[in-house]
Amino acid sequence: MNRLDVYRTVMDQGLVPLAYLADIDKAKKVIDAVYAGGVRSFEFTNRGIGAHKVFDAVAEHCRENYADLALGVGSVVDAPTAALYIALGADFMVSPMLVEELAPLCNRRKVAWMPGCFTPTEIGTAESLGAEIVKIFPGNAVAKGFIKSLLAPSPKTNVMVTGGVAPNAENLSRWFKEGAVAVGMGSGLLRSDLIANNDFKAMQELAKTCLDLVAEARM
Repeated sequence: MNRLDVYRTVMDQGLVPLAYLADIDKAKKVIDAVYAGGVRSFEFTNRGIGAHKVFDAVAEHCRENYADLALGVGSVVDAPTAALYIALGADFMVSPMLVEELAPLCNRRKVAWMPGCFTPTEIGTAESLGAEIVKIFPGNAVAKGFIKSLLAPSPKTNVMVTGGVAPNAENLSRWFKEGAVAVGMGSGLLRSDLIANNDFKAMQELAKTCLDLVAEARM
């Protein structure tokens, strides 16, 4: 998927599930579940040893079955790692902090790049480097009204909040009412108990519920 379509998908839906999954079969089933629930983007976090091998299998699964799914990689903190995942088919890169060396690589390869930022200076730097969406992380560390205040001097900035995002109306409403264009949701959606019990039908239903809650929060 080209980077413009990635940005559109993320901003249109407003929800990006994210997780690191060491088991290839379960990783595919998680993708199947959230896709069946209506989700069209997924962030595979680069956190485990050999994570790229799991991603390679997941990316092939998505190419064969879900051509309209934006599949990205999170926790990318250096250019060599980004290059590896781009070669394996990643549609976008997400970082927990502002890693400037990712910008020329992602821009040259036409891959969407969403760096982690926490201050107006970091956001300004990221946008000057070509970032269309910046990630505010960790969301659970900021006070109510932080996003709104952050966007006051730069209202055209597109913010995705990750960390502390929960699958309930009160939590989701907070982020979107303050101006976020999307949220990244990990364990609240991709629950470890559902994965352990192979209850992917429940995960599918939860994904649909989360999309509905996001839509309501945007009204």
